[in-house]
Amino acid sequence: MFKNLAANLVTHERIETTDAKAKELRRVVERLITKAVRVGDLAYRPAADLSPAEQASRLHAQRLVSRFLPRFGVRLEAGAPKKIDLVEKVFCDLAKRYKGRPGGYTRITKLGPRRGDNAPMVFIELVDAELSKPKE
Repeated sequence: MFKNLAANLVTHERIETTDAKAKELRRVVERLITKAVRVGDLAYRPAADLSPAEQASRLHAQRLVSRFLPRFGVRLEAGAPKKIDLVEKVFCDLAKRYKGRPGGYTRITKLGPRRGDNAPMVFIELVDAELSKPKE
C-alpha cells in the first residue's frame, strides 16, 4: 500500500489520504528523496560526465530507490495519459529541487473528517511543488 501511495505522491506531488497513512507515508517518501539528495550533483549530471566510481555510486542509490518505487507512473496531462519514470523524477527533479534543504520535503494539510466513517482526511504534498491550480 505504501509503495503505491509513494508512487502516487511522486507522480502527482499532492494526494488526499487519511491522516494515519499520510504520517507514515511522510517517513517513507522523505527517506527516498534523501537518498537522492545525498548523492549530490551526481544525481542529475549526464552519465558521460561521470567517472566509473561516480556512475556506480549513482546506480547504487537508484537501485535503493527503485526497490521501493515502481519504475513508471501514469499522469493525465491535457486529457491524455503520460508515462513518467519515477526514479528519474526523484533523482533529476526532486534531488535538484531539494539540494540545499536538510529535510522536511512534505507538508500535511488537514481537510476534515471523511463522510461515512469520520476518518480524518488530509492532503500530503511535496513542499515547493509547482502544482497546476484549477482555473476559477
